[in-house]
Amino acid sequence: MPDPVDALEVSDLPLDELVACHECDLLMRKPELARGEKAQCPRCGYELYAHRHNVVERSLALVIAALLLYVPANFLPIMQLNLLGQSSQDTVWTGVVGLFDTGMQGVAVVVFLCSMGIPLLKLLCQLAVLLSIRWNIGRSYGLLFYRIYHHLKDWGMLEVYLMGVLVAIVKLADMATITVGLGLACFVSLLMVQILLEVVMSPHQIWEALSGEDAHAGD
Repeated sequence: MPDPVDALEVSDLPLDELVACHECDLLMRKPELARGEKAQCPRCGYELYAHRHNVVERSLALVIAALLLYVPANFLPIMQLNLLGQSSQDTVWTGVVGLFDTGMQGVAVVVFLCSMGIPLLKLLCQLAVLLSIRWNIGRSYGLLFYRIYHHLKDWGMLEVYLMGVLVAIVKLADMATITVGLGLACFVSLLMVQILLEVVMSPHQIWEALSGEDAHAGD
């Protein structure tokens, strides 16, 4: 675990040798990590950062998988509803269009951005960042895209949309016949891949690779 530093020591140490806990703000000396190791806050146990192997290659594989899942997750039927002889198939996109057509344009825009627009933009930013590291080109643009990605992180709400779909299925189960579609499986898979990507794509290593401090981020 990193060693905490007091106020008197801070002025004597360069900033690149210090790290602050994201959860409890404890200021510590930045430890040197070997491959596979991780640094935890001695006060609260929060993972400060980790040194994972093959970060770029593994993250690229997950980003490509997420992009392949994006289209079926949003445009294949999530569920088929049969009520009083009437049948309808609903997708994420038809949900947005339905909200817009019923006069709730503001809600439709928010749903579109949080469930389709921003998640796609996040994936494209991650792809650009990883390719700039992998091919060693455009590192300055990679830094820009990674900053944009961090600003967008809290606006992609696939899990909230998924909870809404599950609540709708439970509420309508007693009134109609509901058949779960392939789109729901793709949507859940997309969410799981993005969660795994957040774990694998170590921010500490990505920032160092983009700034040229870590030439072995892909090892």
